[in-house]
Order: sequence, then structure tokens, then C-alpha cells
Amino acid sequence: MEHWDNLIEIQPPNPSGRTQFDGATEITDLEQTEVNKNVVKEFIEKVLLNGEMDKVATYINPEEYIQHNPAVADGLDGFGTAVKYFADNGLVMEYDTLYKVLGQGNFVLTMSEGKFGKGEPSAFYDLFRLENGQIVEHWDVIAPIPPKSEWKNDNGKF
Repeated sequence: MEHWDNLIEIQPPNPSGRTQFDGATEITDLEQTEVNKNVVKEFIEKVLLNGEMDKVATYINPEEYIQHNPAVADGLDGFGTAVKYFADNGLVMEYDTLYKVLGQGNFVLTMSEGKFGKGEPSAFYDLFRLENGQIVEHWDVIAPIPPKSEWKNDNGKF
């Protein structure tokens, strides 16, 4: 009935040697689906939308955080280094709107809109894997949203 996507070119491994395609794939904890969706929704709303960075370790496991973003290393240190790099270079990673939260068991996908890099409108598709109520693994695709005049249809990214 419907199809959404967020595509980028295949990227080389990140500083931790991880790719966009490796990592855990087994769906577990089906009974935790709604709880896990809520954890991720709160993370997006409080940390990424509202900038409550002091709450990062509430949502992301500080001892085990595997990162598949092509430019970010594992761990909270890798996340912090990426945020600092953006700030030091006048770049942005700004979430403005959370549109969808989809999940099954230990995996949750969010679809959000914001600005990235030099401030271009972007779609953020983030896939999280959770264990014991915290995020332990993350994949994402960040892609520019073209001007509406370039769209092939009126459906948009969300």
C-alpha cells in the first residue's frame, strides 16, 4: 500500500570498523515491543528534539553502544566526539519533528525531519536495537530532502 525510503550511497566502514550492513539481526523480546518503542521515542523527544544531553546515558547504554553510522565510532565517547566535531565546524544535526516510531521486539525504527550539515533539510531514519531497556546498537541513514519543486510525487518522505 505504501513505501517509504531514505537512501544514500554505500559508505566505507566507520572509525570502529563497522558498516551500514553488519550487526545483530535477531528479533527478540517481542513482549517488550511497546516498552522499547517508548524508550526510543523518549530518547528522540528529550535528547534529540529538546537537547537534554544530560539524559543520554538514561537511554543509551554507557558500557555497550555499537554504532553503524559511517562517521561515528562506538561508545558514548564516539557519539560525543561526533557532536563536538559538528559544533567546532559550524555544522548542525538538528531534529525538528518525529513522524513515526515503528518497532518489533528489540528493534525500533524512527523517521524524523530536521537539518544536517550546513543546515539543509534532511530526513533521519534511525534504527535502534535495545537490551534491558537501553539502546545498545544504532544504524542510520541521513538524506537530504529535495525542494518540493523537485519531487516526483506529492507524498514526501514521511
